[in-house]
Order: sequence, then C-alpha cells, then structure tokens
Amino acid sequence: MKITALKTYLVAPRWLFLKVETDAGISGWGEPVLEGHAETLAAKIAELADLVIGRDPRHVEDIWQMLYRNGCYRGGPVLMSAISGLDTALWDIKGRALGVPVHELLGGPVRQSVRSYCWIGGDRPTDLIEGAIKLRDQGFDAVKFNICEELQIIDTYAKVDGIIQRLFDLRAAVGPTMDLAFDFHGRVHLPMARVLLKELEPLRPIFVEDAVVSAMVESMADLARATSIPLCIGERLHSRYDFKRVFELRAAQVINPDPAHVGGISETVRIGHWAEAYDVALAPHCPLGPIALAACLQINAVCHNAFIQEQSLGIHYNQGGDLADYTLPGLGFTLTNGQLQIPTGPGLGIEVDEERVIEAARSGHKWRAPVWRHKDGSIAEW
Repeated sequence: MKITALKTYLVAPRWLFLKVETDAGISGWGEPVLEGHAETLAAKIAELADLVIGRDPRHVEDIWQMLYRNGCYRGGPVLMSAISGLDTALWDIKGRALGVPVHELLGGPVRQSVRSYCWIGGDRPTDLIEGAIKLRDQGFDAVKFNICEELQIIDTYAKVDGIIQRLFDLRAAVGPTMDLAFDFHGRVHLPMARVLLKELEPLRPIFVEDAVVSAMVESMADLARATSIPLCIGERLHSRYDFKRVFELRAAQVINPDPAHVGGISETVRIGHWAEAYDVALAPHCPLGPIALAACLQINAVCHNAFIQEQSLGIHYNQGGDLADYTLPGLGFTLTNGQLQIPTGPGLGIEVDEERVIEAARSGHKWRAPVWRHKDGSIAEW
C-alpha cells in the first residue's frame, strides 16, 4: 500500500481537514489545523506531501520520525500541527485496513466511555449561569469557561472583585451539581494569578487551565506549590520535550495536550502514558472539529489516567459549522448524559461526510483570533 495524495479542505468555522489517499482505495482523515493559521497549515501539508507520497501509510512511526527529524528544525506549532493531522490520518488508514478501531492497535480499550464537558460564556465570560444550567439540562455535569476578560499585569481589586463575584454567583446557582473548570487562558499574569488562585479555592474548581502563559513553566510550578487547586497546562505545548519541564518541575496536576497540535495520536499517547509516572491526569484539549475529537477518543480509550474530554459542540466559535455537520448521519458521536462513547468502528470510528466537506471548502473561512487592547492602548493577551 502506498500514499498517493494529500488533500486539504478549509471548512467553517475555523478548521482544516486532511484526506490521505492510497493506491489500495483506503483513505484516512486528519485535522492538521492551527487556529487562525489554517492556510499556513494547508501550505505546510503541501510541502510535506513531497516526503510522504509513495510511502507505506502503515509505517506510522517511521513517517512520524522522518517528518519530525528531517531538515534540522523540530517542534513548534506549525510543524507539529501538520504532523498531527498526518499521524491521525495514517492511524485511521491502518485501522481501516485491518478492520479495527485505532485503540485496538494501541493495546485495547481501558474504558468504554469518557466524561466530557462543553464550553460556556464566550471569549469574555457572559451568561455563565444560563449556559451552565442549559448544559446541565442536557445531561452534562461539567463545564469550562474563561474567568475574565483583559487583565493588566497588575490590575485593580475592583476587577478582581468582579471576577470573584461572578464565579461565586455561578457556584451558588448550580451548587454541587456541576464541576467547574476555570480557564485563565494565559491572559492572567503571575502577580494576578497568585491573587485569584487564593480567592478561588473555596469554589473547588476541578482545575485551572493555563494559570499563566505556557512558556512560564517555572512560575506555574511556584503556583502549584501555593494552591490546592489542580493546575492544568498543555494546549500550547507541542511535543513530549515541551512536557519534560512540566513533569520535572511538578508544574501541573492535569495536562491537556491537543492531539491536533502536539504530534497526533502517537505523541499524545506517549505523553499520556508518561504522565502516569508522575500521577498526572490527562484531559485532551479539543475545541476543534469531529476528526480531532475522534482522535481524542481513541487516546482516551488507551490512557488509564484520562478522566475528562473537552469538546466543541455548540461552542461560540462554531459559526457556520458544527461537529455533526461533517459526519454522516448515525456515524458520528454517541453522547449520553455527558458521556462520550469510545467509537468502535474501524480507524477513528467515525465517517466523514466528504460531499459536505467539499461543499464547505468552496467557501472556506478566514477565522482570526481577535486583537485585544488594554485601556491604555497596549496589547492584551487574548
């Protein structure tokens, strides 16, 4: 079996899909996207086509190593997101060729379903109570949201009081019926993160994500020692080498590598198993499309320390397309009371609606992250 073509599709709301075709008539799908840089990733896939066309797609690990080590430059969000999409598509092909789900090729499942959560509130948190109750009525018992808008490196206690009041109001509204995950989104600098973590402890969040920007692993380690709240890092790290300092410094109790950015199914499974040695929990990041979510579920199936899965159903970014829009009826995801079933079909276990993808790609998208500024005109973290 040989790879014959790599085809990319830019589809709304902000995704890039990849189809890898073979001379055996078996194809696989991946999602090699970097949010806000989808066209860059399409160009990168075209570059990598020169290296992979003609190769046996079943040699997943050898192709991964070739793409990672070739040409001196390693890591980073663009290369690793491209490798991620290809790796996922190759596992999809291998599973389909053998007639088994990917997780059967990785040791077999340790679970049949995984708890999941959805987003509420938007980029700047609004209508949190309404959003949480709506999800609770749908059977979910966990949500995640941004806790704040722009914050200066040292901001006012009036701003802090507003954040705390909003979150205490939410906890009062849902009581113990929902677990809350707080996302600082890297927009909180270290001085304010210290203040907020102390104030938020009584609310008992299941974790705080990106308490500071991911480059500040040493600072996160200091915060981890100062709070009882589990800290989470990983969506902006791009290989197992980036996670090395996280584990060595005990900087987080939860990691959320994104299989669409960190090197695909192969690398995420390696990182997930490695985290077990440090008693660190795994919660794969996935505010993306159906192919990325399917990859996450195959990972959750084989990593014992996986405990919850992010998903983007109805997320505020999904304007013009949602997950079910790109899968064939009855061949997408099974969600019951907030639990996602591990797909058991061959490969990734879902069936992409290729006609819908081709149609959507005619329009494509131009999604870009918003540019935020503080009141003084300086750039703010988004």
